[in-house]
Amino acid sequence: MTLVAALVLLAGLGYGSLFLPMPYLVAAPGVTLDTLGQQEGGEPVIGVEGAENYEHDGSLSMVTVQYAGGPDHRLNLFTLVTAWLSPSQAVLPEELLFPAGRSPEEVTERQSLQMNDSQTDATAAALNQLNIDYEAIPLVADTVPDMPADGVVEPGDRIIEVDGEKVPTHTSGADTEELVGSSYVVDRVGDRAPGEPVGLVLDRDGDEVEVEMETVEGDEGTAAVGVLIADDMDFPVDVSISVGEIGGPSAGMMFALGIIDRLSEESITGGASIAGSGTISSDGQVGGISGIPQKMVSAKRDGAEYFFVAADSCSQVSQSAAYGDLDVVRVETLTDAMDALDVIRGGEGELPRCE
Repeated sequence: MTLVAALVLLAGLGYGSLFLPMPYLVAAPGVTLDTLGQQEGGEPVIGVEGAENYEHDGSLSMVTVQYAGGPDHRLNLFTLVTAWLSPSQAVLPEELLFPAGRSPEEVTERQSLQMNDSQTDATAAALNQLNIDYEAIPLVADTVPDMPADGVVEPGDRIIEVDGEKVPTHTSGADTEELVGSSYVVDRVGDRAPGEPVGLVLDRDGDEVEVEMETVEGDEGTAAVGVLIADDMDFPVDVSISVGEIGGPSAGMMFALGIIDRLSEESITGGASIAGSGTISSDGQVGGISGIPQKMVSAKRDGAEYFFVAADSCSQVSQSAAYGDLDVVRVETLTDAMDALDVIRGGEGELPRCE
């Protein structure tokens, strides 16, 4: 009787544990959105005003991952085991998306900011690629507490000179190697031994303010003063991107390609169906992201022929249930992506692959 009771109790506890909430997430293939297409209301995903723009055949689709779970909606063990057995889903630690100390609302807000930033960087990268001039003015976003700039430089200041030299703010496209805006400021401040002073001239609400600070050694061993800066972009065209409630930075590369296609008289896809995922910087560097296995399944499901993946994400490609069903193209820069599109359009040449 004791043994039977123990077995029944053990079985009950085991069954009950299947329905205990667990601190894990399930990642599944999400929606795809053609950056050359239209939203449900008929509005283009990418709209351009202030320049001649075009519509072409083909598609350049951003892909997403759908997450289930989280601090407010934890999944049970049964659901997690089912997802773990699925070839197209993945079980991940909750803290990958919801770091300790951050509420779900804060995570959502951060992803919205990342999406907005990626759209701005995508516009800058696309205009660089097309050799269209624009202005990038370095703007102070914040200062690091207890660093030399703390209490000296204020959020909203525009940095107009470094050590008596004007900060160049106009970029003339992909063919120039000149640093402009925030990149110039970071390079000039860091190009000295830690401890040497740096002089800045700031535009603060229309008034010029001169400041001088002694630098310290930053995280990368170079001179730093603890100023967080970003570029205030002044573009000659007005680009609007509408993606609904989707957040995060991973669509940057596809946004940039979509903008280029809109501004190009000839189609850059040649009518091909292309999906992809990767962040973008204003100078055209493509960065890696997570969720590639699920995104490849989304791309295959919705008819993509090619999948553009950041070089940093290549290690994830073979983990996808869609591996072998898509022509996967490895890219490090926006120029790499454009070169690959030339090969796809012309039907000649080799596409770069993940090793």
